[in-house]
Amino acid sequence: MTLPDDSFHVFDTTLRDGAQREGINLSVADKLAIARHLDEFGVGFIEGGWPGANPRDTEFFERARDEIDFRHAQLVAFGATRRAGVRADEDPQVKALLDSGAPVITLVAKSHDRHVELALRTTLEENLAMVRETVSYLRDQGRRVFVDCEHFFDGYRANPEYAKSVVRTAHEAGADVVVLCDTNGGMLPAQVAAVVRTVLADTGARLGIHAQDDTGCAVANTLAAVDAGATHVQCTANGYGERVGNSNLFPVVAALELKYGKRVLPEGALAEMTRISHAIAEVVNLTPSTHQPYVGVSAFAHKAGLHASAIKVDPDLYQHIDPELVGNTMRMLVSDMAGRASIELKGKELGYDLTGDRELAGRVVERVKERELAGYTYEAADASFELLLRDEVRGEATRFFRVESWRAIVEQRPDGAQVNEATVKLWAKGERIVATGEGNGPVDALDRALRAGLERIYPQLAKMELVDYKVRILEGRHGTESTTRVLVSTSDGRAEWSTVGVGENVIAASWQALDDAYTYGLIRAGAEPRER
Repeated sequence: MTLPDDSFHVFDTTLRDGAQREGINLSVADKLAIARHLDEFGVGFIEGGWPGANPRDTEFFERARDEIDFRHAQLVAFGATRRAGVRADEDPQVKALLDSGAPVITLVAKSHDRHVELALRTTLEENLAMVRETVSYLRDQGRRVFVDCEHFFDGYRANPEYAKSVVRTAHEAGADVVVLCDTNGGMLPAQVAAVVRTVLADTGARLGIHAQDDTGCAVANTLAAVDAGATHVQCTANGYGERVGNSNLFPVVAALELKYGKRVLPEGALAEMTRISHAIAEVVNLTPSTHQPYVGVSAFAHKAGLHASAIKVDPDLYQHIDPELVGNTMRMLVSDMAGRASIELKGKELGYDLTGDRELAGRVVERVKERELAGYTYEAADASFELLLRDEVRGEATRFFRVESWRAIVEQRPDGAQVNEATVKLWAKGERIVATGEGNGPVDALDRALRAGLERIYPQLAKMELVDYKVRILEGRHGTESTTRVLVSTSDGRAEWSTVGVGENVIAASWQALDDAYTYGLIRAGAEPRER
């Protein structure tokens, strides 16, 4: 196992604090999978949970010892100081921390005087003894100990001398790091920096920071603490956590490496950041935030024509870093805001060089603006835009089939059953085809009918499936009349693409999106077009 430089700690608490986010419910297998991703990313410490507090966390530590060969991280067990009036060596939950086998233990300690008296129901002196004796006992058992001072910043505001005495007691008892926790998430960067600087000077302890994001400042508060002298940052992947979340691991690490020049990850690990972020999102079953700094798919997406013109000259003019440094990519969005530069850059991204043909680029710009005025959107439908661009470049449409007609019927029967049936009539490779299909709705029925008619001629369609479907009703004109836009995402098991359709009703719009989806998929599959 390659341990990180101990002069600065990146400490991840996704498996403990991050798992407290509403909507996240991790199984032991989930926790093991996330731990592997975090170790691969190269964090120094992975807090696995509270052994003894629930069977799932206890099982996680048992299995992690046998199933994960940590290459970069050390596993951390979380727990509390001994209970009031109980010896540390006789406290069952302290014993559970040792039984976990984790080489590092984080103890949560009260540092707010009112919490000591109202929540623990003990004296301020006994609380200090609980910290001192538990840290000393665990150190004597050969464990490295970190102490999380819960509600530290609120406690410091109420009684600064007592809050500092908890830090000093933990430090003198042998805690390697004392972490100042903004448990309620109410602090601002300047306040955090001032407190960290004072506590560091007055106690001499090595300090860490744990910030919640209730003011939207968790990442900024974490970096402010680093500026003030903290050398241990506690974060969660994608900012998962209680209420609105914790300090986000990925922008913190990116800032430390790229803005501060601190080497906190193994060589080459930063370039895996976007992949790791999305992989963890998949495990917790939450859609990755598209606008997350550094790793979101929109983090380096450019829409305005003015931006595109500048980026064409030098990408750094509108990007604070090279996206490849964090494993992301620059994307050009095509919309009615696009100018010629946007189209040229997007064409280059898709493999079409338009720089030498200003007339062609101009035609594409005008077509995009005209169609977006009618309700289409190409920034969310790259495949439909590529078909449009391909048609303009070739001077003719690429088509694998020609539609004669289609219809969809929804029948409500007396017994309450609803039947959705569709019929399509089309031509492919000189053959007239009539096919029907039934589905869970009229669009599903149309999709099934289209597949039934074409899969014999184009077997590549068997690998394609619809993976997402979105409908938006645009501005209406008279009563229930309106324009409908449909976005369809399709996958062939290797890649995913999106197409758009617009019509006076959801069925017509869906048919357009389906037509584009399968046309694009067949081009990807290398099928030979026969219909022009």
